[in-house]
Amino acid sequence: MSKKGIFWFTTDLRLDDNQALNYAASQVDQLILVYCPDDCERLTSFQTGQCISNNRQRFLNQSLADLQKNLQTLNQHLIICERPKQYLGQIIDNYAITHIFRSGGQHCLNSASWELLKAQYSSVNFTEVSGNRLFDAQQLPFELSQLPSSFSKFRRKTEKLEVQPPQSATNKLPPPIIDCIAWPTTYLLSDNNDQVDFVGGQTAANKHLENYFHTSKASTYKETRNGLDGMDYSTKFSPWLALGCISVRRIIQRLKRYESEIIANDSTYWIYFELLWREYFQWYAEHHGVKMTAFSGIKERVPTTSFYPERFQKWCQGTTPYPIVNACMKQLNTTGYMSNRGRQLVASCFVHELSLDWRYGAAYMEQQLIDFDLGSNWGNWQYLAGVGADPRGHRQFDLNKQTQIYDPQEQFIQRWQGQFNSLPLDSTDPSDWPISSEIPA
Repeated sequence: MSKKGIFWFTTDLRLDDNQALNYAASQVDQLILVYCPDDCERLTSFQTGQCISNNRQRFLNQSLADLQKNLQTLNQHLIICERPKQYLGQIIDNYAITHIFRSGGQHCLNSASWELLKAQYSSVNFTEVSGNRLFDAQQLPFELSQLPSSFSKFRRKTEKLEVQPPQSATNKLPPPIIDCIAWPTTYLLSDNNDQVDFVGGQTAANKHLENYFHTSKASTYKETRNGLDGMDYSTKFSPWLALGCISVRRIIQRLKRYESEIIANDSTYWIYFELLWREYFQWYAEHHGVKMTAFSGIKERVPTTSFYPERFQKWCQGTTPYPIVNACMKQLNTTGYMSNRGRQLVASCFVHELSLDWRYGAAYMEQQLIDFDLGSNWGNWQYLAGVGADPRGHRQFDLNKQTQIYDPQEQFIQRWQGQFNSLPLDSTDPSDWPISSEIPA
Protein backbone atom coordinates (compact mmCIF):
# COMPACT_ATOMS: atom_id res chain seq x y z
CA MET A 1 0.00 0.00 0.00
CA SER A 2 1.37 3.41 -1.01
CA LYS A 3 2.17 5.72 1.90
CA LYS A 4 0.87 9.23 1.36
CA GLY A 5 1.87 12.02 3.68
CA ILE A 6 1.25 15.65 4.53
CA PHE A 7 4.08 17.80 5.81
CA TRP A 8 2.67 20.74 7.74
CA PHE A 9 5.08 23.71 7.73
CA THR A 10 4.72 25.93 10.79
CA THR A 11 7.64 27.97 12.15
CA ASP A 12 10.17 25.99 10.09
CA LEU A 13 10.03 27.68 6.68
CA ARG A 14 13.32 26.26 5.40
CA LEU A 15 14.91 23.25 3.77
CA ASP A 16 18.17 23.51 5.70
CA ASP A 17 18.37 21.57 8.98
CA ASN A 18 14.67 20.75 8.84
CA GLN A 19 14.71 17.50 10.78
CA ALA A 20 10.97 16.95 10.58
CA LEU A 21 10.91 17.41 6.80
CA ASN A 22 13.87 15.04 6.35
CA TYR A 23 12.11 12.43 8.46
CA ALA A 24 8.85 12.85 6.53
CA ALA A 25 10.68 12.42 3.23
CA SER A 26 12.08 9.10 4.42
CA GLN A 27 8.73 7.69 5.49
CA VAL A 28 6.30 8.14 2.59
CA ASP A 29 6.04 7.58 -1.16
CA GLN A 30 4.16 10.80 -1.94
CA LEU A 31 4.13 14.03 0.04
CA ILE A 32 1.87 17.07 0.13
CA LEU A 33 3.43 20.23 1.58
CA VAL A 34 1.12 22.72 3.28
CA TYR A 35 1.26 25.93 5.27
CA CYS A 36 -1.69 27.21 7.28
CA PRO A 37 -1.60 30.76 8.72
CA ASP A 38 -2.15 31.00 12.45
CA ASP A 39 -5.71 31.76 13.54
CA CYS A 40 -4.47 34.48 15.93
CA GLU A 41 -6.83 33.31 18.64
CA ARG A 42 -4.71 34.81 21.43
CA LEU A 43 -4.37 38.23 19.84
CA THR A 44 -8.04 38.73 19.05
CA SER A 45 -8.92 37.97 22.66
CA PHE A 46 -7.38 41.31 23.63
CA GLN A 47 -7.55 43.45 20.51
CA THR A 48 -9.73 44.04 17.50
CA GLY A 49 -8.56 44.92 14.01
CA GLN A 50 -6.27 43.16 11.59
CA CYS A 51 -4.67 39.95 12.77
CA ILE A 52 -1.09 40.87 11.89
CA SER A 53 0.47 44.10 10.68
CA ASN A 54 1.41 44.82 7.08
CA ASN A 55 5.09 44.56 8.00
CA ARG A 56 4.66 41.16 9.59
CA GLN A 57 2.50 39.98 6.68
CA ARG A 58 5.10 41.16 4.16
CA PHE A 59 7.91 39.32 5.91
CA LEU A 60 5.81 36.15 6.07
CA ASN A 61 4.88 36.45 2.38
CA GLN A 62 8.52 36.84 1.42
CA SER A 63 9.45 33.80 3.49
CA LEU A 64 6.74 31.67 1.89
CA ALA A 65 7.68 32.84 -1.58
CA ASP A 66 11.31 31.91 -0.96
CA LEU A 67 10.27 28.51 0.38
CA GLN A 68 8.10 27.96 -2.69
CA LYS A 69 11.01 28.83 -4.97
CA ASN A 70 13.34 26.42 -3.15
CA LEU A 71 10.77 23.64 -3.22
CA GLN A 72 10.36 24.00 -6.97
CA THR A 73 14.01 23.03 -7.42
CA LEU A 74 13.05 19.69 -5.85
CA ASN A 75 9.95 19.32 -8.06
CA GLN A 76 7.65 20.08 -5.17
CA HIS A 77 5.29 22.93 -4.32
CA LEU A 78 3.60 24.53 -1.33
CA ILE A 79 -0.16 24.59 -0.75
CA ILE A 80 -1.54 27.29 1.51
CA CYS A 81 -4.86 26.85 3.29
CA GLU A 82 -6.39 29.32 5.72
CA ARG A 83 -8.78 26.89 7.44
CA PRO A 84 -6.57 23.89 8.24
CA LYS A 85 -9.16 21.64 9.85
CA GLN A 86 -11.50 21.99 6.86
CA TYR A 87 -8.92 21.85 4.05
CA LEU A 88 -6.65 19.22 5.53
CA GLY A 89 -9.64 17.10 6.43
CA GLN A 90 -10.68 17.12 2.78
CA ILE A 91 -7.14 16.27 1.65
CA ILE A 92 -7.02 13.36 4.10
CA ASP A 93 -10.38 12.06 2.86
CA ASN A 94 -9.79 12.61 -0.86
CA TYR A 95 -6.24 11.28 -1.10
CA ALA A 96 -6.17 8.49 1.50
CA ILE A 97 -3.48 10.17 3.59
CA THR A 98 -1.66 7.81 5.93
CA HIS A 99 0.83 10.14 7.67
CA ILE A 100 0.99 13.77 8.82
CA PHE A 101 4.24 15.36 10.02
CA ARG A 102 5.32 18.67 11.52
CA SER A 103 8.13 20.10 13.62
CA GLY A 104 7.59 19.53 17.33
CA GLY A 105 7.02 22.12 19.99
CA GLN A 106 4.60 24.18 17.94
CA HIS A 107 2.58 25.20 20.95
CA CYS A 108 1.58 28.47 19.31
CA LEU A 109 0.70 27.77 15.68
CA ASN A 110 -2.53 25.96 14.79
CA SER A 111 -2.15 23.61 17.75
CA ALA A 112 -5.92 23.40 18.22
CA SER A 113 -6.43 22.32 14.60
CA TRP A 114 -3.66 19.73 14.92
CA GLU A 115 -5.29 18.18 18.01
CA LEU A 116 -8.76 18.19 16.42
CA LEU A 117 -7.47 16.44 13.32
CA LYS A 118 -5.66 13.87 15.48
CA ALA A 119 -8.88 13.13 17.30
CA GLN A 120 -10.91 12.91 14.10
CA TYR A 121 -8.48 10.74 12.12
CA SER A 122 -7.29 8.08 14.53
CA SER A 123 -6.12 5.83 11.67
CA VAL A 124 -3.66 8.47 10.42
CA ASN A 125 -0.15 8.50 11.86
CA PHE A 126 0.55 11.97 13.34
CA THR A 127 4.25 12.62 14.00
CA GLU A 128 6.11 15.58 15.52
CA VAL A 129 9.89 15.77 15.18
CA SER A 130 11.94 18.20 17.24
CA GLY A 131 14.06 20.68 15.37
CA ASN A 132 13.50 24.36 16.22
CA ARG A 133 15.42 24.45 19.49
CA LEU A 134 18.94 24.11 20.76
CA PHE A 135 18.14 20.97 22.74
CA ASP A 136 15.79 18.04 22.42
CA ALA A 137 13.60 17.19 25.39
CA GLN A 138 15.70 14.09 26.03
CA GLN A 139 18.81 16.27 26.50
CA LEU A 140 17.33 18.41 29.27
CA PRO A 141 18.60 17.44 32.73
CA PHE A 142 15.08 17.76 34.15
CA GLU A 143 11.51 16.86 33.24
CA LEU A 144 9.52 19.65 31.58
CA SER A 145 7.21 19.65 34.61
CA GLN A 146 10.29 20.63 36.64
CA LEU A 147 11.35 23.52 34.40
CA PRO A 148 13.45 25.93 36.50
CA SER A 149 11.51 28.93 37.75
CA SER A 150 14.06 31.46 36.46
CA PHE A 151 16.40 31.81 33.53
CA SER A 152 19.47 31.86 35.77
CA LYS A 153 18.61 28.42 37.14
CA PHE A 154 17.88 27.14 33.62
CA ARG A 155 21.18 28.51 32.30
CA ARG A 156 23.22 26.85 35.01
CA LYS A 157 21.67 23.49 34.13
CA THR A 158 21.91 23.77 30.35
CA GLU A 159 24.70 26.04 29.14
CA LYS A 160 27.25 23.20 29.09
CA LEU A 161 24.98 20.82 27.17
CA GLU A 162 26.14 19.85 23.71
CA VAL A 163 24.23 21.43 20.84
CA GLN A 164 23.77 18.79 18.15
CA PRO A 165 25.12 19.77 14.71
CA PRO A 166 22.54 20.85 12.14
CA GLN A 167 21.43 18.47 9.43
CA SER A 168 22.22 19.10 5.78
CA ALA A 169 19.63 20.81 3.63
CA THR A 170 16.91 18.60 2.21
CA ASN A 171 17.92 17.77 -1.38
CA LYS A 172 15.31 15.19 -2.31
CA LEU A 173 11.59 14.93 -1.61
CA PRO A 174 8.93 12.38 -2.54
CA PRO A 175 6.78 13.51 -5.46
CA PRO A 176 3.60 15.46 -4.78
CA ILE A 177 0.11 14.10 -5.33
CA ILE A 178 -0.32 15.74 -8.73
CA ASP A 179 -4.03 16.52 -8.42
CA CYS A 180 -3.33 18.73 -5.44
CA ILE A 181 -1.46 21.28 -7.53
CA ALA A 182 -4.80 22.88 -8.36
CA TRP A 183 -6.00 22.95 -4.76
CA PRO A 184 -7.40 26.44 -4.01
CA THR A 185 -4.84 28.83 -2.60
CA THR A 186 -6.23 31.91 -0.89
CA TYR A 187 -2.95 33.31 0.38
CA LEU A 188 -0.85 35.88 -1.43
CA LEU A 189 2.69 34.75 -2.14
CA SER A 190 4.86 37.77 -2.65
CA ASP A 191 8.53 38.52 -3.16
CA ASN A 192 7.95 42.18 -2.27
CA ASN A 193 11.28 43.69 -1.28
CA ASP A 194 10.13 46.98 0.23
CA GLN A 195 11.50 46.35 3.74
CA VAL A 196 15.17 46.79 2.98
CA ASP A 197 16.51 45.85 6.42
CA PHE A 198 14.70 42.52 6.68
CA VAL A 199 13.75 40.33 3.73
CA GLY A 200 11.98 37.11 4.63
CA GLY A 201 13.09 33.63 3.65
CA GLN A 202 15.89 31.11 4.03
CA THR A 203 17.94 32.70 1.24
CA ALA A 204 18.04 36.09 2.96
CA ALA A 205 18.61 34.44 6.36
CA ASN A 206 21.67 32.54 5.16
CA LYS A 207 23.05 35.67 3.51
CA HIS A 208 22.61 37.66 6.71
CA LEU A 209 24.26 34.91 8.77
CA GLU A 210 27.37 34.92 6.60
CA ASN A 211 27.50 38.71 6.35
CA TYR A 212 27.31 39.05 10.12
CA PHE A 213 30.16 36.64 10.86
CA HIS A 214 32.31 38.02 8.05
CA THR A 215 32.62 41.24 10.06
CA SER A 216 33.95 41.87 13.56
CA LYS A 217 30.47 42.63 14.97
CA ALA A 218 30.34 39.39 16.95
CA SER A 219 33.57 40.37 18.76
CA THR A 220 31.93 43.49 20.24
CA TYR A 221 28.34 42.29 20.56
CA LYS A 222 28.15 42.63 24.35
CA GLU A 223 29.21 46.28 24.17
CA THR A 224 26.83 47.26 21.36
CA ARG A 225 23.76 45.06 21.98
CA ASN A 226 21.77 47.78 23.75
CA GLY A 227 21.64 50.05 20.71
CA LEU A 228 18.31 51.43 19.56
CA ASP A 229 18.60 51.87 15.81
CA GLY A 230 20.29 50.37 12.77
CA MET A 231 21.39 46.90 11.68
CA ASP A 232 24.87 46.78 13.24
CA TYR A 233 24.45 46.89 17.02
CA SER A 234 22.97 43.36 17.44
CA THR A 235 22.81 40.08 15.53
CA LYS A 236 19.30 40.63 14.06
CA PHE A 237 18.75 36.88 13.70
CA SER A 238 15.37 37.00 15.45
CA PRO A 239 13.04 37.70 12.46
CA TRP A 240 14.33 34.64 10.57
CA LEU A 241 14.41 32.52 13.71
CA ALA A 242 10.79 33.39 14.47
CA LEU A 243 9.56 31.84 11.21
CA GLY A 244 12.20 29.15 11.13
CA CYS A 245 13.86 30.51 7.98
CA ILE A 246 17.09 29.60 9.75
CA SER A 247 17.72 27.06 12.49
CA VAL A 248 19.19 28.02 15.83
CA ARG A 249 21.60 25.10 15.55
CA ARG A 250 22.93 26.48 12.27
CA ILE A 251 23.62 29.79 14.02
CA ILE A 252 25.45 28.03 16.86
CA GLN A 253 27.56 26.09 14.35
CA ARG A 254 28.55 29.33 12.62
CA LEU A 255 29.24 31.01 15.96
CA LYS A 256 31.58 28.18 17.01
CA ARG A 257 33.41 28.47 13.72
CA TYR A 258 33.89 32.20 14.32
CA GLU A 259 35.23 31.50 17.80
CA SER A 260 37.72 28.92 16.48
CA GLU A 261 38.88 31.02 13.53
CA ILE A 262 38.68 34.61 14.84
CA ILE A 263 38.13 35.04 18.57
CA ALA A 264 36.18 33.65 21.50
CA ASN A 265 35.41 36.30 24.11
CA ASP A 266 32.65 37.64 26.36
CA SER A 267 30.79 39.00 23.34
CA THR A 268 30.68 35.74 21.43
CA TYR A 269 29.56 33.98 24.61
CA TRP A 270 26.85 36.58 25.04
CA ILE A 271 25.37 35.67 21.64
CA TYR A 272 25.01 32.13 22.95
CA PHE A 273 23.66 33.54 26.23
CA GLU A 274 20.88 35.37 24.36
CA LEU A 275 20.03 32.24 22.38
CA LEU A 276 19.74 30.41 25.70
CA TRP A 277 17.19 33.04 26.77
CA ARG A 278 15.21 32.21 23.65
CA GLU A 279 15.53 28.51 24.46
CA TYR A 280 14.25 29.07 27.98
CA PHE A 281 11.16 30.89 26.76
CA GLN A 282 10.48 28.16 24.18
CA TRP A 283 10.25 25.55 26.95
CA TYR A 284 8.56 28.06 29.26
CA ALA A 285 5.69 28.53 26.81
CA GLU A 286 5.29 24.79 26.28
CA HIS A 287 5.29 24.15 30.02
CA HIS A 288 2.90 26.91 31.06
CA GLY A 289 0.49 26.74 28.12
CA VAL A 290 -2.65 28.84 28.70
CA LYS A 291 -0.98 30.65 31.61
CA MET A 292 1.07 32.55 29.03
CA THR A 293 -1.87 34.88 28.40
CA ALA A 294 -3.43 34.83 31.88
CA PHE A 295 -3.65 38.20 33.63
CA SER A 296 -1.95 36.74 36.69
CA GLY A 297 0.70 35.04 34.53
CA ILE A 298 2.40 32.00 36.01
CA LYS A 299 2.49 33.37 39.56
CA GLU A 300 -1.25 33.76 40.12
CA ARG A 301 -0.54 37.29 41.26
CA VAL A 302 -3.06 39.82 39.97
CA PRO A 303 -1.39 43.11 38.86
CA THR A 304 -2.82 46.41 40.07
CA THR A 305 -3.44 47.64 36.54
CA SER A 306 -6.49 48.13 34.36
CA PHE A 307 -7.35 49.16 30.81
CA TYR A 308 -7.60 52.81 29.76
CA PRO A 309 -8.47 53.00 26.04
CA GLU A 310 -7.03 56.48 25.53
CA ARG A 311 -3.71 55.64 27.18
CA PHE A 312 -3.47 52.42 25.19
CA GLN A 313 -4.11 54.25 21.93
CA LYS A 314 -1.47 56.88 22.72
CA TRP A 315 1.06 54.19 23.58
CA CYS A 316 0.36 52.38 20.31
CA GLN A 317 0.65 55.57 18.28
CA GLY A 318 3.70 56.93 20.10
CA THR A 319 2.01 60.07 21.46
CA THR A 320 2.59 59.63 25.20
CA PRO A 321 4.45 62.19 27.36
CA TYR A 322 7.57 59.97 27.16
CA PRO A 323 9.81 60.75 24.14
CA ILE A 324 11.92 57.57 24.23
CA VAL A 325 8.77 55.44 24.33
CA ASN A 326 7.19 57.42 21.49
CA ALA A 327 10.28 56.96 19.32
CA CYS A 328 10.36 53.22 19.94
CA MET A 329 6.67 52.80 19.11
CA LYS A 330 6.92 54.84 15.92
CA GLN A 331 9.93 52.79 14.90
CA LEU A 332 7.90 49.62 15.51
CA ASN A 333 4.89 50.83 13.55
CA THR A 334 7.05 51.86 10.60
CA THR A 335 9.46 48.93 10.40
CA GLY A 336 7.91 46.04 12.33
CA TYR A 337 11.02 45.85 14.51
CA MET A 338 12.24 47.27 17.82
CA SER A 339 15.47 46.74 19.76
CA ASN A 340 15.51 44.58 22.87
CA ARG A 341 16.29 47.63 24.99
CA GLY A 342 13.35 49.46 23.43
CA ARG A 343 11.00 46.55 24.16
CA GLN A 344 11.93 46.67 27.84
CA LEU A 345 11.35 50.42 28.02
CA VAL A 346 7.97 50.46 26.31
CA ALA A 347 6.76 47.51 28.38
CA SER A 348 7.91 49.11 31.63
CA CYS A 349 6.13 52.33 30.68
CA PHE A 350 3.00 50.39 29.75
CA VAL A 351 2.60 48.67 33.13
CA HIS A 352 4.04 51.38 35.41
CA GLU A 353 3.59 54.91 34.05
CA LEU A 354 0.39 54.04 32.16
CA SER A 355 -0.95 51.39 34.59
CA LEU A 356 -2.29 49.27 31.72
CA ASP A 357 -3.14 45.57 31.57
CA TRP A 358 0.08 44.02 30.26
CA ARG A 359 -1.76 41.54 28.00
CA TYR A 360 -2.89 44.32 25.65
CA GLY A 361 0.69 45.47 25.21
CA ALA A 362 1.83 41.91 24.50
CA ALA A 363 -1.00 41.47 21.99
CA TYR A 364 -0.10 44.69 20.17
CA MET A 365 3.52 43.60 19.90
CA GLU A 366 2.32 40.22 18.60
CA GLN A 367 0.42 42.04 15.89
CA GLN A 368 3.31 44.30 14.88
CA LEU A 369 6.62 42.45 15.33
CA ILE A 370 8.11 40.68 12.33
CA ASP A 371 10.09 38.56 14.81
CA PHE A 372 7.11 37.62 16.95
CA ASP A 373 7.74 34.49 18.98
CA LEU A 374 5.10 33.43 21.50
CA GLY A 375 7.49 32.36 24.22
CA SER A 376 9.85 35.33 23.97
CA ASN A 377 7.14 37.97 23.55
CA TRP A 378 4.63 36.87 26.16
CA GLY A 379 7.33 35.55 28.48
CA ASN A 380 9.17 38.87 28.49
CA TRP A 381 5.95 40.81 29.03
CA GLN A 382 5.15 38.62 32.03
CA TYR A 383 8.68 39.26 33.24
CA LEU A 384 8.22 43.05 33.12
CA ALA A 385 4.70 42.91 34.53
CA GLY A 386 5.86 41.03 37.62
CA VAL A 387 3.84 37.88 36.88
CA GLY A 388 6.52 35.82 35.15
CA ALA A 389 9.97 34.33 35.62
CA ASP A 390 11.67 37.38 37.15
CA PRO A 391 12.76 36.46 40.70
CA ARG A 392 12.98 40.17 41.59
CA GLY A 393 9.38 40.86 40.74
CA HIS A 394 7.94 44.07 39.33
CA ARG A 395 10.80 45.88 37.51
CA GLN A 396 10.53 49.49 36.47
CA PHE A 397 12.93 51.46 34.28
CA ASP A 398 13.65 55.14 34.87
CA LEU A 399 12.83 56.45 31.39
CA ASN A 400 14.83 59.67 31.78
CA LYS A 401 17.89 57.79 32.99
CA GLN A 402 17.56 55.25 30.20
CA THR A 403 17.39 58.07 27.66
CA GLN A 404 20.56 59.64 29.08
CA ILE A 405 22.39 56.31 28.84
CA TYR A 406 21.23 55.05 25.45
CA ASP A 407 20.24 58.19 23.55
CA PRO A 408 22.13 61.07 25.25
CA GLN A 409 22.07 63.30 22.15
CA GLU A 410 18.44 62.30 21.47
CA GLN A 411 19.32 61.36 17.91
CA PHE A 412 17.06 58.32 18.06
CA ILE A 413 14.20 60.37 19.50
CA GLN A 414 14.58 63.03 16.82
CA ARG A 415 14.82 60.54 13.96
CA TRP A 416 11.55 58.87 14.98
CA GLN A 417 9.87 62.11 16.06
CA GLY A 418 9.34 61.04 19.63
CA GLN A 419 9.67 64.57 21.05
CA PHE A 420 7.60 65.41 24.09
CA ASN A 421 3.88 65.52 23.50
CA SER A 422 2.51 68.69 25.12
CA LEU A 423 -0.99 67.23 25.47
CA PRO A 424 -1.92 65.65 28.83
CA LEU A 425 -1.89 61.88 29.06
CA ASP A 426 -5.63 61.76 29.78
CA SER A 427 -8.40 63.89 28.31
CA THR A 428 -11.09 61.77 29.98
CA ASP A 429 -11.26 59.86 33.24
CA PRO A 430 -11.88 56.09 33.39
CA SER A 431 -15.64 56.76 33.23
CA ASP A 432 -15.12 58.79 30.03
CA TRP A 433 -15.83 62.14 31.70
CA PRO A 434 -13.82 65.05 30.22
CA ILE A 435 -10.76 66.18 32.17
CA SER A 436 -9.94 69.85 31.94
CA SER A 437 -6.36 70.68 30.95
CA GLU A 438 -6.68 74.18 32.42
CA ILE A 439 -5.94 75.07 36.04
CA PRO A 440 -8.92 76.90 37.57
CA ALA A 441 -8.35 80.42 38.84
